[in-house]
Amino acid sequence: METTRHFTATVYIVNDGAVALHRHERLGIRIPPGGHVDRDELPHEAGLREVREETGLEPELVDDTDSVPAPDGEALPQPRQQMLYDINVHDGGAVGHQHIDHIYYARVDSRDIDPAQGEAGTEAWDWYAPDDLRESNLDPDTVQFSLEAIDVVSGDSN
Repeated sequence: METTRHFTATVYIVNDGAVALHRHERLGIRIPPGGHVDRDELPHEAGLREVREETGLEPELVDDTDSVPAPDGEALPQPRQQMLYDINVHDGGAVGHQHIDHIYYARVDSRDIDPAQGEAGTEAWDWYAPDDLRESNLDPDTVQFSLEAIDVVSGDSN
């Protein structure tokens, strides 16, 4: 069986020392904004678009990627993490679908979530401070990335 792989982008958004996560209806877990990279997008562009669609907030990536002098090129924002997630596993352990996830951290200037029509409503979203994350039953990777995002964004001087 051939494994299908899709590129995805996830952005952990931080405001005033807390990260926003929403309850994903189908998956039954809490996750940050994110989704598939469209054919005409770069991964960081997809992540920013997903934040705008899912939250109505305007994110600013916290990016410390060095520029590279290239006459016909540009350095892209580097993801803070890249993860390979198995999306559907068949009997016998064969993986039919995977996501190659580019994980970014960003700041937002507000906690006023106003999702686009068709997205999870405001009631699906909560803001998690570090103590909330440590005491939660969230997936360990979500907790780790959330805590890292808070540290990175809070320590950034931009």
